[in-house]
Amino acid sequence: MPPTCASSPCRGTGRARAAPIIDGMPHVLLIEDDASVRDGMELVLRRHGYDVDTAATGEEALALLDAPAGAKIELAVLDLMLPGMDGFEVCRRIRARTTTLPVIMLTARGDDHDIVTGLEAGADDYVVKPVTAPVLEARIRAALRRVEPSGPAGLAGPAGAQTSAGAEFAGLAIDRAGLTVTKHGVLIPLPPTELRLLLELSASPGRVFSREQLLASVWDHSFLGDSRLVDAAVGRLRAKLEDVPAKPRYVQTVRGFGYRFGPL
Repeated sequence: MPPTCASSPCRGTGRARAAPIIDGMPHVLLIEDDASVRDGMELVLRRHGYDVDTAATGEEALALLDAPAGAKIELAVLDLMLPGMDGFEVCRRIRARTTTLPVIMLTARGDDHDIVTGLEAGADDYVVKPVTAPVLEARIRAALRRVEPSGPAGLAGPAGAQTSAGAEFAGLAIDRAGLTVTKHGVLIPLPPTELRLLLELSASPGRVFSREQLLASVWDHSFLGDSRLVDAAVGRLRAKLEDVPAKPRYVQTVRGFGYRFGPL
């Protein structure tokens, strides 16, 4: 059975130290109140080549992000069940500060309500505790790839897609080179996951994408994917793009199949 990060120490792959999986030693903020879990996860992440800051409370985590050194943090792993300010509120406050920091939430129960609420608060992905070291590391790698500026999994769009550098759809302008979105000239800041979702859909207007296709291309989840990730991201995207989110014009549902980009 793969090792888990449910207790300390968590030995990950069992080797003394794994080679860094991503160049530059990405910096992760780990927010977890359980000291044994926090220590075990920190050990695993450091063995895989990450720099790690830790926080036991939401307030401590937000203070770290607000400090000058917080600019170096590239991803947050956030436990939902924190003392004081819970993980949902921490996620909302992170999103109020920045749209570009990926957030992976940790939930102990896999409770549907918790997962949906966390995704609606702005989390990019989630894992259920106890999480195995390979799964956690794979989710972090996938989240970091989503914020890369180019490449097959980067923000430039799907690999090999024949798209122009920019296009406008009924007042919605998508600059694929500059990675910006404006509506009637007003900039709409989008987190990396929502931006990648929009780029993927808009690369082929009118084409219907299944949730499974979007999980594979946007979240890099070719296995163990959860369609709620897609539905929650679509809901957040509609809230920012649509005049009436309940009657979407740009990101449309095709019942029984998935989503497509309009307007048609």
